[in-house]
Amino acid sequence: MKKVISTTKAPSAIGPYSQAIQTGNMIFTSGQVAINPESGELVMDSIQTETHQVMKNLSAVLAEAGTDFSKVVKTSIFLKNMDDFANVNEIYASYFSSDFPARETVQVAKLPKDVNVEISMIAVV
Repeated sequence: MKKVISTTKAPSAIGPYSQAIQTGNMIFTSGQVAINPESGELVMDSIQTETHQVMKNLSAVLAEAGTDFSKVVKTSIFLKNMDDFANVNEIYASYFSSDFPARETVQVAKLPKDVNVEISMIAVV
């Protein structure tokens, strides 16, 4: 059985998908990009501000599902440019205190809305 997770504190889906799905005690988030949910505008002043917005969006989705970053078990990071890895990694790491999740980071040719970073997560509740 699956349950759709949806919150107005994160951007609405820009396609035929849910912000997250819960099945059992597992939460699978869709990839988040740096859309400010209040304005609907992209936050792309720098890779740092873009990454912070992505993580804030993921935090909101996880909170709606009743979990948080401490329960994330797997993360996927998609970068437009691997040269941004160090900056994204620094911001990403600041949202975790210990027991970091498993992760892959890959460079891709293009991301939705021509953003620089997209992140998805798997967590437990």
